[in-house]
Amino acid sequence: MTNHAPLMDRNTDPAADRRRPTRLEILKQLLLLMVAPGAGIRRWLLLGAAGGVIFGIGIEYLIRYYTTLRPPQILPWNLEGVVLIALAFIMTGIASWRLTERIGKGTASRLPDETLRESLMRLRRHERGPRVVAVGGGTGLSSLLRGMKESTGQITGILTVGDDGGSSGRLREELGVLPPGDFRNCIVALADAEPLMKRLFQHRFAAGSGLEGHSFGNLFLVAMSEVTGSFMGAVNESSRVLNVRGRLLPSTLESVTLVGRMVDGSEIRGESAIPRAHGQIARLVLSPERPAVYMPAVEAIRQAQLIVLGPGSLYTSILPNLLVKEISDAIATSGAPVVYVCNIATQAGETDSYTVADHLRALLKHCPDLPIRYVLANNNMTPLQPEFPAKLVTRGDFDFDGIRLVEHDLMNPEFRIHHDSSRLAAALMSLYHETVRKNGRRPETEA
Repeated sequence: MTNHAPLMDRNTDPAADRRRPTRLEILKQLLLLMVAPGAGIRRWLLLGAAGGVIFGIGIEYLIRYYTTLRPPQILPWNLEGVVLIALAFIMTGIASWRLTERIGKGTASRLPDETLRESLMRLRRHERGPRVVAVGGGTGLSSLLRGMKESTGQITGILTVGDDGGSSGRLREELGVLPPGDFRNCIVALADAEPLMKRLFQHRFAAGSGLEGHSFGNLFLVAMSEVTGSFMGAVNESSRVLNVRGRLLPSTLESVTLVGRMVDGSEIRGESAIPRAHGQIARLVLSPERPAVYMPAVEAIRQAQLIVLGPGSLYTSILPNLLVKEISDAIATSGAPVVYVCNIATQAGETDSYTVADHLRALLKHCPDLPIRYVLANNNMTPLQPEFPAKLVTRGDFDFDGIRLVEHDLMNPEFRIHHDSSRLAAALMSLYHETVRKNGRRPETEA
């Protein structure tokens, strides 16, 4: 018996709600936008109106020239009229172009159940937000990006390329590509695409020869790498397809292997093997030890107004980026406030029994020149679910010169070992604005 999947009812399709607005609705939206602060289009409406007024004055000049006799002028009356009309055409042309561009952006990025005005105001907030660089990988970084994209569109994620487990590890080993998994998660986190597109990108095949365990997004990135000729071409095109707000950059384009040097003298190679060894890590190194940095990542750090380290696995997500020497050097000389976001819970095989202070000591042991100004930690000690082997991270003996511990309730109530994206973003933006107030100036992006 053949099963036929039912056709999707148009009323249940989210795209059905995105119907083309009527002319009356467009006019109503424009009238609302004329008086709405923060949408970023009033200046162009006013420019267009001024162009219309000047056009009328130019016509009046020409009429007066041809209907009355005037004494000679420095600039003839007819030429004055032509100049004014030309100026009017230029002004109205610029206004029309910028209005069309602005409204087009607002329409393209409009979320379900969001008006054009709300979409334009959200875009305006993004453009005026600080330039934020977040360094890490894994679930922690995607949680941070998901929250921060509501406060700024000028966000750059710098990701590790040392993943060798799961679908990413298989693709890396079989095809020689950079591991796409962390990039896939962060693309979805920053995307303004329809929920269906996000679910498609995260869909993982449960069966099928060669497909089992792979996610569609990973395969898409690998295929796009072959089409565009580069991994970053694939990331950029995928970001365009999903309307990503921000940028995602690797710390290096070289294939690196993480090497854990354990307290007992042994060495464990591979990102996925290190936590499985359940040993105590003395030091982490890269192989090769000095991979070539990806220069756009360095440039993003130099231009940053806020640098965030984490959240994420200390040894397998954060440190692999910082061990690329040019990355840590750029952070050390950037001048931007640096915030380390400590994990909510310990990680088996990496940070067993670590406190907040222990996390920071390990970070500074590997990168002693990091100018960390704040450590952001969770203070919600609600017990974890019994099925989690991890323990909540407590503050410990936190005593570091020039580094301030800031504690907030950052716990995701539905999955307590993870950060709540909105709470984390709010805490980081609060620290950023506090720094701006102390410096007595506002960044040029918000001037």
